[in-house]
Amino acid sequence: MKPKVYITRRIPLEILSQIEEKCDVRMWHEEDIPVPREVLESEIVDVEGLFCLLTESIDIDLLWKAKNLRVISNMAVGYNNIDIQAAKQKGITVTNTPGVLTETTADLTFALLMATARRIVESSDYLRQGNWNTWSPMQLTGQDIYGATLGIIGMGRIGESLVKRAKGFDMEVLYYNRSRKLEVEEKWGLNYVGFEELLKESDFVCILTPYTKETANLIGERELSLMKKTAILINTARGGIVDEKALYESLKNGGIWAAGLDVFADEPLSLNHPLLTLPNLVTLPHIGSASIKTRLKMAELAAENLILPLYDSTPKHVVV
Repeated sequence: MKPKVYITRRIPLEILSQIEEKCDVRMWHEEDIPVPREVLESEIVDVEGLFCLLTESIDIDLLWKAKNLRVISNMAVGYNNIDIQAAKQKGITVTNTPGVLTETTADLTFALLMATARRIVESSDYLRQGNWNTWSPMQLTGQDIYGATLGIIGMGRIGESLVKRAKGFDMEVLYYNRSRKLEVEEKWGLNYVGFEELLKESDFVCILTPYTKETANLIGERELSLMKKTAILINTARGGIVDEKALYESLKNGGIWAAGLDVFADEPLSLNHPLLTLPNLVTLPHIGSASIKTRLKMAELAAENLILPLYDSTPKHVVV
């Protein structure tokens, strides 16, 4: 008998076929609608494997309903949607998909930085709405990127890849991390600084740290007040790292110049959210890893991580 598994979203057919060769598969067939909680609670009871996304809350209540669950394969780098301690207590292997999305997410982060600094979205809307009457000296002027100072909070794989792009723009790079990366400093000529110094000195502050208890609301009213009034905040990590109410007030009142966000505390973002009323904010629907090649690689790795433990082999990326 093949081990039973449940997949919480429709995935590419070629990846589904790989899983079906080895497993008895049930799947939520919608692509744009998350699996309802009651469906997930019913499906998880007898399966040995779960292939899930960040959109699913794999909490202790859900895990205690799982009678046979052996592995959770999260198609994401982050895993704050999973109660790791509860999974550990139940002897459930938890896996993730790091590495394969590094360069794609770094691309998006730098693209968001550029779009925000040069007011790309605002300018496109300006033209499309028929407001472009003439060229004028200070019309839709933005901030320079070349030669500016970039501050990176969180120097992991994506952080270092972002440095490569910044160096092409002759940017000075400061970084703050819970531990120093001396090899990275030497390789790229980076400056390790304290958290507050990074906020004060950077023209661009990019958040690339994981979401943890320590980083929840890491950027709030006080931290935003330390930044330059011409500074730009970029977040492609997790939404809960930034206090959105404080960010709204800072952007509205000129505390900082602009922000670019790919992630939010609650996703999808409500169309009534106050942030969407601001012209100096660029917003994206959590597309950091959204290239065709990268999403296929993520799904393939998640499939491998799902199958291997069910056949008593060790997957590539084990969280616990």
